[in-house]
Amino acid sequence: MRIEYSQDADVLVIFLKDDKIVDSIDIEEGIIAHLNERGEIVEIEVLDASKSVDFTELIVRIPSGVIT
Repeated sequence: MRIEYSQDADVLVIFLKDDKIVDSIDIEEGIIAHLNERGEIVEIEVLDASKSVDFTELIVRIPSGVIT
């Protein structure tokens, strides 16, 4: 899983799987789920993220052994 935030676009994307996107559905206004050919969610996109995500509460955990 990977999370990316573009401050310029104010878009947060959560990458759940590395797969080809073939469809998208609106979960609610500003939140989009991107699906693969099997209908599984591979990405979640949050538009205007700074309005709905409190980045001051963001906690990043890096598993041991990832950074050497």
